[in-house]
Amino acid sequence: MLMKSENDEVISQVRETVQRVCEEFDGEYWREKDRERAYPTEFVNKLTELGLLASLIPEEYGGSGLSISVGSEILKAIHEFGANASACHAQMYTMGTVLRHGSDEQKAQFLPKIASGELRLQAFGVTEPTAGTDTTSLTTTATKTDDGYLINGQKIWTSRAEHSDLMVLLARTTPKEKVSKKSQGLSVFLLDMNDAKKNGMTIQPIRTMLNHSTTQIFFDNVPIPDSALVGEEGKGFKYILSGMNAERILIAAECIGDARWFISKATQYSKEREVFGRPIGQNQGIQFPIARAFAETEAAEAILDKACYFYEEGDTSGTYANMAKLLSSEASWSAAEICMQAHGGFAVAEEYDVERKFRETRLYQIAPISTNLILSYLAEHELGLPRSY
Repeated sequence: MLMKSENDEVISQVRETVQRVCEEFDGEYWREKDRERAYPTEFVNKLTELGLLASLIPEEYGGSGLSISVGSEILKAIHEFGANASACHAQMYTMGTVLRHGSDEQKAQFLPKIASGELRLQAFGVTEPTAGTDTTSLTTTATKTDDGYLINGQKIWTSRAEHSDLMVLLARTTPKEKVSKKSQGLSVFLLDMNDAKKNGMTIQPIRTMLNHSTTQIFFDNVPIPDSALVGEEGKGFKYILSGMNAERILIAAECIGDARWFISKATQYSKEREVFGRPIGQNQGIQFPIARAFAETEAAEAILDKACYFYEEGDTSGTYANMAKLLSSEASWSAAEICMQAHGGFAVAEEYDVERKFRETRLYQIAPISTNLILSYLAEHELGLPRSY
């Protein structure tokens, strides 16, 4: 069930294009951005110019209309060749909310501009400080007015907010106590961030151990028009869930790319580095973990291929998307560990890029969904065990 066989030529072209871009924006470029915690504008602009970020947008709206399996290969290649897609990967899955659930007017107005790069849709306003992954307990509200809504509340871990023109925002339009199910009464809005910043929205950067351009956002009576509502009021939770499967698949692809980078880096170094008169790659203590990381990565990629297949067939269960994210993130973390170990003290030297990639790939154990929540999902929905939360 290898989806790549259907798109081999396209994927080959995509990988070659991405590799050329990554050669242009090499390790020194990323080290500089990391030191300064700066947004890689030049890199994002290049990907936009080449149409790579518009790959999943249908051709009628200015995109390439490619499948998620090809989109996965784009992000996989970016990470495999040493770069990082976190600055722009959200555009691939956040636009899906508009594409699947937006009105014809919204799609015609926004998707062509997102595809061309005239507008950036990189911000995803869902997580809150107190709710965390319990999305149905969020407290940000959208109160109806005569000509729109007033937004009040707070979001956290909203990455790229300072570098985005639009935000997909989830807010409660009906109080929790007035709905029969806590997943009801949530609505999705497409927020004009440039307008919101002038009318009560405040963005505060959060400095973290990796350069992820993440922020927390405060809404104080921010007015938005009726036209900002995506789909039907009160059905936003379902809309958001439909986009999360795509997000997990695409993040899983990045993890596979990271794993390949670590394995390649560790393998090459282990061939060249000699201690006690022999290459360290001759020692089974180095050799076996690299080989195991390779096997784990290949296995995880097979599940990722399966996840892409089911997604493209319209499956909405999320089982394989979740498993792909779980297994790929664990494969990348295992590969990162052995790469660090193989390099020894040089692993923490900035110039080798290992410590940067090590920090970057560690994130995917907890985001966009933690490993434990995926295990809980599989236990309940696939094994029939009692719900644990």
